[in-house]
Amino acid sequence: MDSPVGGLELTVEGEWLLSLEILPVPGPPGVPEHPAAAALQAWFRDPRWVVLPPLAPAPTPFQARVRSALLAIPCGETRTYGALARALGTSPRALGQACRANPVPILVPCHRVVAAGGVGGYAGATGGWHLRVKRRLLALEKSVVRPHRLTPVAKKKGG
Repeated sequence: MDSPVGGLELTVEGEWLLSLEILPVPGPPGVPEHPAAAALQAWFRDPRWVVLPPLAPAPTPFQARVRSALLAIPCGETRTYGALARALGTSPRALGQACRANPVPILVPCHRVVAAGGVGGYAGATGGWHLRVKRRLLALEKSVVRPHRLTPVAKKKGG
């Protein structure tokens, strides 16, 4: 299916979403009839109010802990690899590897984890279209969480 960040390839088994791959090219038109596709469409409309489809269990207990921590980061906010790693009692490198192995990006928001000095990597890459996707996902979230504010109009003297 297509999305604002490129094509999305879903791997499903019954109602379960097993994996989601973000492609560097537009996806085919139309949307598959599956709860995961509906959840992704909802995410791109407003990432604050998405009901997750059934996700395949995380392959390891550590990845399950990381998934829970990622899902706990509020929409429109970020955490650094270092801060989240400390909260999980692990190293930033181990956390980064678990984020890289996340089989369902976007819905399990590994894009909300950033480097202390900038955006950091995404999907194992530190440049190119992967980073453009991460920046776009973060921008989409911030646009709904922090809508543009109106600038107050200065009052006229004497009136």
